[in-house]
Amino acid sequence: MSSTLIVNAADRTRLATAHAHIFHRSIWQRFGLLIGIVVATVYLALCFVFFNVGPAFMNGQWDRASVYVQDWYSWRAQPRLRFADGGVTAQWSSRGQYPANAEIDWLKPTAEHGYTVIYAGADNRLEVTPERVDVYIDGTAYPVTIANDTVLLPAAAPAQLEQDGNKVNVDYGFAGQAEIRPSQVYVQRRFFGWANFLFDTQSVFWGKNFGELAHLALIGDRIDPARSNLAHMGGDFLGNKVWQHADILSKMGQTLVMAFVGTLLGTLFAFPLAFIAARNITANRTANWAMKRLFDFLRSIDMLIWALFFTRGFGPGPIPGIAAIFFTDTGALGKVYSEALENVDDKQREGVKSVGASPALVNRYGVMPQVLPVFISQSLYFWESNTRSATVIGAVGAGGIGLKLLEAMGTNADWDKVAYMVVLILIVVFAFDGLSSALRSRVMGTKR
Repeated sequence: MSSTLIVNAADRTRLATAHAHIFHRSIWQRFGLLIGIVVATVYLALCFVFFNVGPAFMNGQWDRASVYVQDWYSWRAQPRLRFADGGVTAQWSSRGQYPANAEIDWLKPTAEHGYTVIYAGADNRLEVTPERVDVYIDGTAYPVTIANDTVLLPAAAPAQLEQDGNKVNVDYGFAGQAEIRPSQVYVQRRFFGWANFLFDTQSVFWGKNFGELAHLALIGDRIDPARSNLAHMGGDFLGNKVWQHADILSKMGQTLVMAFVGTLLGTLFAFPLAFIAARNITANRTANWAMKRLFDFLRSIDMLIWALFFTRGFGPGPIPGIAAIFFTDTGALGKVYSEALENVDDKQREGVKSVGASPALVNRYGVMPQVLPVFISQSLYFWESNTRSATVIGAVGAGGIGLKLLEAMGTNADWDKVAYMVVLILIVVFAFDGLSSALRSRVMGTKR
């Protein structure tokens, strides 16, 4: 059976009067979500127009961005094939990807005093001589003539060949590109991986595969009688002149020291100052106000600005980075600590006071047990965050991996090294994030 509840007019009036907030909701209660969505949409549309988002995307150099991304996971060999004395001479960039007089399978000298540059198999190659360059695309040759300081593209050239003023561009996709000029052919040949990441061309271990390296490290005869092959490999790895592992790892260590020491100093200074700022601990309104304004001043100036300021005063290095983190964290942690102190349970303080304890003992046994987990948790979080921030402030001269990263980006040719440092930073950040989370969980008494 089912029953129907009938509410008469008098009951409706009585319910509406007793619960007016339910039956007579305001316009914001009824349409607040819809209004919020409309306002957010209009705001984003205005931002799209005011900041010229559309033209910025339309005018973006996406082809250059694609090259940069490829440079993260691959490397480019960039010889210049110069025309001189009736022949062609290969000159290399400063990265030193091959040792002197090395036999290269994709760059071979020819009997006509020229070179053959192989891209994607024998059907896609360049035959370079001082008079002309035969560009082979899918097995078909397209001769590019070099005469009277001009480079002439053949009439029936495909889209992979493009006349660009007084030069001809050749595009083989990921395999590489070439610029044919009156005086030289600028070759870019791309390969997966990072060239010479383990050992540079000066090392006796250069060019050996992992099996050969493992054999030498474990059971092979010593190459240098003064040290083991494993120690020899370690020395050559750190001394790699191209990748500069020793310098990069040293700069990474500087970044970690900046983050740790800056956070530690900020914690040590913010801890006692927070007791002065807390109104329920220090019964002096002037002292409370002055200390809170000091915290506002220290944290309102961004860490990057502090780093620029101290770099001017102390010069480049880790000291400005430590000082910038210290100043910013003192203000931020001081505010967090003082707010935690102002929210403690006064009953515990009064209990300690009732036995005649001094103010210091009241704070030690009546306040600290309540706020210490919060203090430690916040300091650990700031330490984790500062590990990332130290990279940014290092880029403005405060030393560490950030400065090294900026130098590599400034060359516009070391994007593989940029990727290496980014991966190294990510590994360190992930490790410190896990360590910090584990320590906070133990301090707060929660399970992860």
